[in-house]
Amino acid sequence: MMQTLTGIFPVLPTPFRADGSADAVALARLVAFAVRSGVAGVVYPGFASEVETLARGERSGLLKAVADAAGEGTTVIAGASAATAEEVVEHGKTAAELGINHLMIQPPNALGGEVESVIAFMSKIAEALPDAQIILQNAPAPRGSDLSPATIVAVVRAVRQVVYVKEETLPAGPAITHILKHRPDNLLGVFGGGGARYILDEYARGACAAMPALELAPEHVAMDRAWRAGRKDEARDIYVRTLPLLVLQAVYRMRLTKYVLMRRGALETIGVRAPTPELDASVRMDIEANLAALGIADPLPEMEGA
Repeated sequence: MMQTLTGIFPVLPTPFRADGSADAVALARLVAFAVRSGVAGVVYPGFASEVETLARGERSGLLKAVADAAGEGTTVIAGASAATAEEVVEHGKTAAELGINHLMIQPPNALGGEVESVIAFMSKIAEALPDAQIILQNAPAPRGSDLSPATIVAVVRAVRQVVYVKEETLPAGPAITHILKHRPDNLLGVFGGGGARYILDEYARGACAAMPALELAPEHVAMDRAWRAGRKDEARDIYVRTLPLLVLQAVYRMRLTKYVLMRRGALETIGVRAPTPELDASVRMDIEANLAALGIADPLPEMEGA
């Protein structure tokens, strides 16, 4: 019997050098930061990894860097989403060659969210990758397919290799409640997403794990452990203190993630490929104030007295 995945599984950002090329060495350092933070596993690549900007060769090479850095003690979930089932299968085969059998797959929104189409798509993948344990990602439109809870349940019931769901439509909470209330017997659990902005509600509804971004991994691990130990007031205190940064992250996305990781000493560059709002001086001051409140980093010299 498969053991249920629980805990914090951050989606890793993709570091880029000053010339815009992907940096596998820096990515391995981010894996080390995640492991030191106590995460249960890591996810790569996903939306937070700027996956749409990665060429196929980059994507496979970077996944190898993640697998090598994670070693045997840390679960790696490979993002395998693509526009066609054939591409998903190729990504899945690459992951399998690296010893990764957990695949996160977002059905393309071109399917229109119709249950029969999604089942056919996922069934084709499952047949080609019989050893894969699939996490069905349900993200909001326009990037995601925005599947209804009833559709999710029907897909899981029809495709036995779908053993987890990552539910991050808005609001995710009621969807998680519906999925777990009607859970097929092959469903091991539901992950929360949405950057952990709603994590305590998701946990209260029965979510087994969460997939936030990486920059607050130590805080998210501490929150997760406090919740599971029954120290819910402690978990809520950590949650409330992380929210200001998570609100900013919802807007500035991977630029904020990389900036915070740089301030934590885990990353040296904060360049992105995906269209993302710039961090101007005012928002950096806001970020610095929130970092100070969390006790993460001392203010940068140029920020003092600003």
